[in-house]
Amino acid sequence: MEKLRKIIEQYGQWSELTTYTERIETHIPTDFSRILENAKALLESISKEICASKGVEIRPNSSINKLLKDAFTAIGYTSSDYVTQISSALATIGQQMGNLRNEIGITAHGKILDDLKARNNKVDELTKEFLIDTTEIVASFLIKNFENENPRLKSTEKRIAYDDCEDFNEFWDELFGEFAMGEYLYTASEILFNVDYQAYLAEHKSFMGANNEYLNKSGSDFRF
Repeated sequence: MEKLRKIIEQYGQWSELTTYTERIETHIPTDFSRILENAKALLESISKEICASKGVEIRPNSSINKLLKDAFTAIGYTSSDYVTQISSALATIGQQMGNLRNEIGITAHGKILDDLKARNNKVDELTKEFLIDTTEIVASFLIKNFENENPRLKSTEKRIAYDDCEDFNEFWDELFGEFAMGEYLYTASEILFNVDYQAYLAEHKSFMGANNEYLNKSGSDFRF
């Protein structure tokens, strides 16, 4: 699941999912029922996280089929979107994965010894590969689309300090001044920094770019 691992590394807040990917890869040669169990849990975790982040209510005991559909809806796909139509088909595959897990799982209803030995042979290699690839594609698609719509600061990215941007803060405060809230008084730059850090970064970057451009032009005016 190399593609999914790279996406998880790119968006560090999903790092806990490596528990599932490592289990899936570990059990490929020996126990496909474990793969199904962790693949299902992987898709459920991603779907629930997206729904929770978007404020979408999750019904107790929702099936994997329902969770995947809710996740696609939470991201913003309507029932008429071709992606949602495809997701419905993929969600059905997810549901069948759960059913298959119950059929071949080592703990499902107890099994005689011969059945335990033969359970993994009930699924041919091509089907196994298809289900693993499908899980990786759906998981990758959900995470990337969610993150593209909801960019968050990477865990490895260093947060700049407010006091280190004095020039920009003064510039911003001259434009928008101060805001009084009862007995409290805050500058515009303080509010922007603490309320919307990503917007603060964008404005600071724009300010620095404009300053550098001005200095370059000014410098060229005095060249002989």
